[in-house]
Amino acid sequence: MAVVAVVDVSVGTSIGLLPLVSLGPAFSGLVGGWRRTALVGALAVALVCALGVYDGLFEERRGFSALASVIGVTVAGVIAAVMRQRRETEFANVRSIAEVAQRVLLRPVPRSAGHLRTAVSYTSAVAEARIGGDLYEVVASPVGVRVIIGDVQGKGLEAVETAAVVLGAFREAAHDERDLTGVGERVQRAADRALSGEKFVTAIIAEISEERGATLLNFGHPAPMVLRQDGGACFPEPPQYAMPLGLGVHGGDAPEPFAVPFGPGDQMLLYTDGVTEARDHTGAFYPLGQRAHFLKDPDPEAALEALRTDLVQHTEGPLHDDAAMLLLRFRDPGPAFAAFDGT
Repeated sequence: MAVVAVVDVSVGTSIGLLPLVSLGPAFSGLVGGWRRTALVGALAVALVCALGVYDGLFEERRGFSALASVIGVTVAGVIAAVMRQRRETEFANVRSIAEVAQRVLLRPVPRSAGHLRTAVSYTSAVAEARIGGDLYEVVASPVGVRVIIGDVQGKGLEAVETAAVVLGAFREAAHDERDLTGVGERVQRAADRALSGEKFVTAIIAEISEERGATLLNFGHPAPMVLRQDGGACFPEPPQYAMPLGLGVHGGDAPEPFAVPFGPGDQMLLYTDGVTEARDHTGAFYPLGQRAHFLKDPDPEAALEALRTDLVQHTEGPLHDDAAMLLLRFRDPGPAFAAFDGT
């Protein structure tokens, strides 16, 4: 508005710049509140009146046309600002509800469970709502620490409802069932009742004991990454892959529990396919096995955050799928962990 006024005074009335004063309330309506837009509009009207008198434009129609343009744009800007603020308020309320739902569904995992130290990272593909379909839980049961991580087919509220069913069944079964197979069967039955058609959930259910190591049930989920105390990394595969949760009604064998050596100084990273299927600008997948050195930090949360940061940098932008990671370590690894150098 100031630039228009200076140019108008400098060149006179020959160019006819006076209607451009309406750009002030127009831009104000895009970025400011309705009060600010009204104030800018009032200043624009005053400026048009002053310049119109200075240029003698009110002796003809040009002055009144410019004044009408500024008033019209100001009214439109105020209306647009009011509607935008209402939408922003509604979106903020929806986002707040989504965040609360996510916190209720995915409760913060304890920093220590039994003999383990734990850390979790969750990045939702629906960044605006911060809600997605990946799930995880850590339960300290009488027979050991029981863990689940899973990936629900699809996104949005329907995926969240499915995740709630699976997590609810796991939380109860993890305390009640004496063996891991019983936990898997109860979670499978709950998923079969809740899902229909071709909907499914891939998951890994693990039981980690200080004496017996780790026992895993794999329901069609990516194999975890186990980091040994000497720095080596491996991805233990099940002896036979089983159908994902929710597809039990279609037949197929139940997953067989299999043992994975896991002792002091070792780490286990459970994750969803949003991690390994993240692509860079060339289309290359995220090389998780080559990024094991990011987990050498003695603090599990700092180590997992370093890995998550590298994942986001790999994609050079937002993730296209939910990405959950759950890191498990012995709570007091002692000198063995100090030997891990991530190579």
